[in-house]
Amino acid sequence: MEQRTSYSSAGEASALQTNKVLRNTYMLLAMTLTFSAVCAGIAMSLGLGQGAAMMMSIGALVMIFFLNKAAQSSMGIVFVFVFTGLLGASLGPMLNYYAGFPGGSGLIMQAFGTTALVFFGLSGYVLTTKKDFSFMGGFLLVGIIVAVVASIANIFLGIPALSLAVSSAIVFIMSGFILYDTSRIINGGETNYIRATVSMYLNIYNLFTSILHLLGAFGGDD
Repeated sequence: MEQRTSYSSAGEASALQTNKVLRNTYMLLAMTLTFSAVCAGIAMSLGLGQGAAMMMSIGALVMIFFLNKAAQSSMGIVFVFVFTGLLGASLGPMLNYYAGFPGGSGLIMQAFGTTALVFFGLSGYVLTTKKDFSFMGGFLLVGIIVAVVASIANIFLGIPALSLAVSSAIVFIMSGFILYDTSRIINGGETNYIRATVSMYLNIYNLFTSILHLLGAFGGDD
C-alpha cells in the first residue's frame, strides 16, 4: 500500500511539473511572439535594409549560446526577449517587400493566420491525444539539414523552383517539430520552459516565413 501511494505521489508530482512547464512555455511564447511582432513593426517603419536584417539574424544566433548557458536562471528570460526581438526585427525588410505587393497586407495576414491555425491545430492534437512523437526526432534533424544545404546551394544556383521546394519542405518539417516539441513537453522530455519556448518560437518563425514565401510566389506579383 505504501509503495502504491509512493508511485501515485510521484506520478502526481510529475504531472504537476509537466503542466507547469507547459503553462510557462505557452505564456512566455505568447509574450515573446507579441514582442517580436512589435520589433518587426518598428523595423518596417524604419525601413531597415537586408544588411541590418542579416546582422540582427547573426546576433540572434549568438544569443543562442547565452540562452543555453542561462536557461536555468532568470537571466534566461531576458535573453529570450533579446533573441526573439532580434529575429522579429530581422523580418522587417521581408515584410516590407511583401507589403509592396497588391494586397500585400492581406497576404501577410493570411500567412499569419495559416501559421496560427497550423500551430494550434497540431499542438492541440498532441495535447488531446498525449501521443509520443519522439520517434520523429532523427527524421526531422535530417530533413532540416537537407533543407539548409539546399537553401545555401540555391543562393548560388538561383533556381526559383528549388526555393519553393525548400519552403514547402520547411513547412512540413516545422509542422513535425511542433508535434515533436509539444510531445517532449507533455511526456517529460523537456523540463525547461525557456528552452521549450525558444524551440517553439523557431518552429513558428520558420513556418511563418516559409508560408509567406509560398503565398507570395503563388498569390502575389513579383
